[in-house]
Amino acid sequence: MLRKTLPMLLPIRSIIFALIFVIGSAAVNKDVGEISSWWSVAATIVNVFTILLLVYAAKKNGSTYWELINYQKGSTKAGQVVVISLVILLVGMSGMYLSGFLCYGVIPYAAPMMIAPIPAVLAIINVLLLPVSTAFAEDGLYLGCGVNQLENKYAAVIIPAFFYALQHCFIPTLFDARYIVYRFISFLPCSLVLCWYYYKKRNPVPIMLGHAIIDVATVMQILATSMIPGFYETMCGL
Repeated sequence: MLRKTLPMLLPIRSIIFALIFVIGSAAVNKDVGEISSWWSVAATIVNVFTILLLVYAAKKNGSTYWELINYQKGSTKAGQVVVISLVILLVGMSGMYLSGFLCYGVIPYAAPMMIAPIPAVLAIINVLLLPVSTAFAEDGLYLGCGVNQLENKYAAVIIPAFFYALQHCFIPTLFDARYIVYRFISFLPCSLVLCWYYYKKRNPVPIMLGHAIIDVATVMQILATSMIPGFYETMCGL
């Protein structure tokens, strides 16, 4: 696999997520919306596949995953992680609020299936696996195969950020144009900021740690709705 072909991997997560939900819904004879609560389980599985793919792609280029993302041991300070975590939180929440208002006329708007309960055992496993695997998979793909490989400074930020946001339109997959636009607008601002930051600093660690920290909040909500009777209905009523 030549280095110039690595950006061609950027759409792969969007494609895989769409296929998982379409094939999964057909397999259990349900509508895709009826299996949307399983998005976090699907995400963990796709994350593992993505990481293995990145390791393979790096090896085919004569390097390692760590070289692909330009990891430099000891180059990160705690303050950088704090700042990026706050940026992800503030820009991410602002994007979701703006998108919810534009698409649904509601502030704040949150898609209820994103914290829907799943079997408690899987919810516990995902608390341990999802945040870490998402950081290595998503940031590894969009920063390592996107920002690091594209020579034009504008393309190196805009193209990876586009696909970074696009994948969220299919996590979970619903055949609803308004939902797809809502998800894309929600994540595009934060994706642009993270890709721009990485283009300038070439240090993935603050982004990956900040990303994982923020994702812990999501999996903890899923854990709560999965283990506390009535909590999901209470959250949806807020």
